[in-house]
Amino acid sequence: MLNVSHLTKKYGRTVACKDVSFHLAPGTVTVLLGPNGAGKSTLMKSVIGFLRYEGDITVGGYPNKTVEARRLLGYIPEMPSLYPNLTVSEHMEFIARAYRLSGYQPRKEELFRRFELTDKQKKFGDELSKGMQQKLNICLGLLPGPKVLLLDEPMIGLDPHAIKELKLLLEEMRAAGCTMLVSTHIIDSVDMLWDKTLIMDRGAIRADVTREALEKDGRTLEQLFFDVTEGAGGQDGAPQEGHTA
Repeated sequence: MLNVSHLTKKYGRTVACKDVSFHLAPGTVTVLLGPNGAGKSTLMKSVIGFLRYEGDITVGGYPNKTVEARRLLGYIPEMPSLYPNLTVSEHMEFIARAYRLSGYQPRKEELFRRFELTDKQKKFGDELSKGMQQKLNICLGLLPGPKVLLLDEPMIGLDPHAIKELKLLLEEMRAAGCTMLVSTHIIDSVDMLWDKTLIMDRGAIRADVTREALEKDGRTLEQLFFDVTEGAGGQDGAPQEGHTA
């Protein structure tokens, strides 16, 4: 559903992503891990179409910057970017109009109920607490019902109830065939959700591993992360043998 082929992105002389390739199948949750500066945010922004890059990215077979691909893509950024002069409800209406959604009200009401925003609909974006802003940020990303969803540190700032609801929603979306890529620093927060992991270090994919393969190997996700980023796989600049994309 999402295919990244030989993605390279440079900022001047700095190579943020170097020849990155991977494929994500429908109905899977892939967790993107890596230390600070590994290239995760650049990768996510390239996929969503915010950056220029070398290589090819397709969504459902369409180039990622085409209208067809954008209709399939959803994005929940790490930092909410809300309009101070729009209410909570108006933010959702703005997204609905942008995606030309019809009959979205029941979906909107369900998301507000699950993320406890029903009584906040008339508040302006800058009147919300950081936690509430993040909840709205998630609702905005989920409203169009994307087939491919990118989530960048989605659980930062959420209370336990919202974390529980987000995990339930991700499981429901996976069962419905949605493809998800979740970038996070908090390994424990996604430990029960993921089907596959991509571990980045210094701009490259150092490991591309399924849950099944890791369980057969007898390691936890945390152990794999430190083996790749601090062990032999992270020191010599080469992907770990048997775990490449």
